[in-house]
Amino acid sequence: MQNVRETITEVVLAILPVTLVVLALQFTIIWLPVADFLQFLVGVVMVSAGLIFFLLGVHIGLLPVGEMIGSALPRMGKVWLIVLISVFLGFVVTVAEPDVRVLANYVDSVSDGEINRHLLIYTVALGLSIFVGLAILKIILDVPIRYLLTGGYLLIFLLSFFVPDQFISISLDAGGVTTGPLAVPFILAYGIGVAAVLGGRKTGDSGFGLVALASIGPVLAVLILGILFG
Repeated sequence: MQNVRETITEVVLAILPVTLVVLALQFTIIWLPVADFLQFLVGVVMVSAGLIFFLLGVHIGLLPVGEMIGSALPRMGKVWLIVLISVFLGFVVTVAEPDVRVLANYVDSVSDGEINRHLLIYTVALGLSIFVGLAILKIILDVPIRYLLTGGYLLIFLLSFFVPDQFISISLDAGGVTTGPLAVPFILAYGIGVAAVLGGRKTGDSGFGLVALASIGPVLAVLILGILFG
């Protein structure tokens, strides 16, 4: 019950400022038609209810399951299997990420279907999944994350010289949308679970930074897609 109250409070505090700003603009500057304004109010109620149920689902089911899977896999003792399952989980979580679908739909619309939304979704998912596997391998091999982050962003910088400008913009947005409300909790919980078994006293150092590392993958994947399109 305490978790429900905290979630409701969190959602209300997140949505209330935006709602108040729109209300202030409505009655001072923009004066939207009544039908549009009522549609906005209905949308606020639906978004609030959706976020409450979504976040409750994340806390009740997604986080515990992610951490349990992450802590159970290392006990199998097969590095290749751990990495392979990590890649698969990263892929399916990204395909289900709402923010990725929003970006893909906008890109498909703006490009008049030239950049197909399904192609973009699967490209972003593939990029993130590979780097989730790399992040888990980093925990297993105890590789300092600064080397991986530095190498990843240097590669992004170099590839940006060989792709059309629109793909640079899309790729950077792709890295942002993968840090959404579905992928981030699962990746963090999963990484913490793996690090709890393999990280020893460095669980904190090993378990965090995975989202930053994983978000490099979609950027690189879209840049490579831009090279192919170019």
